[in-house]
Amino acid sequence: MARRRKKYVEIEEVPGKPLRYWPHALGGGLVAEGAVVDPQAYVHESAYVDPGAHVAPGARVSSGAWVAEDAFVGEDAVVGTNASVGRSARLGRGARLGMRVALGDGALVADFVTIDTDERVPSGTAVLRDEMDRSAA
Repeated sequence: MARRRKKYVEIEEVPGKPLRYWPHALGGGLVAEGAVVDPQAYVHESAYVDPGAHVAPGARVSSGAWVAEDAFVGEDAVVGTNASVGRSARLGRGARLGMRVALGDGALVADFVTIDTDERVPSGTAVLRDEMDRSAA
């Protein structure tokens, strides 16, 4: 008799309370229960989207990337390889995070802004232009 495989992955973040991640249809990335990822968004098989996060249509979450709780990734935005979007952070429509970018908790990247490779955007910061002109959010 063939053994049935689970279609989800469980990770125990709080002892005794597992969090389930389901593979996304486009890319196979792991999407937690409670996250909303549009079917037209791409989530790489080695990427994670945490509960409460929202990934809009046409967005791309690249390999090794992580979208934290309650974060928002806008339409056609790109989260680069090994980049992270912090809790309650917002990545605007068409915005791009380069490789290994860390977007802090509650940070904002405006529409169509690009953050270069290896940059760190501190928590609560707003990036409104490509020149990295940062102001308190």
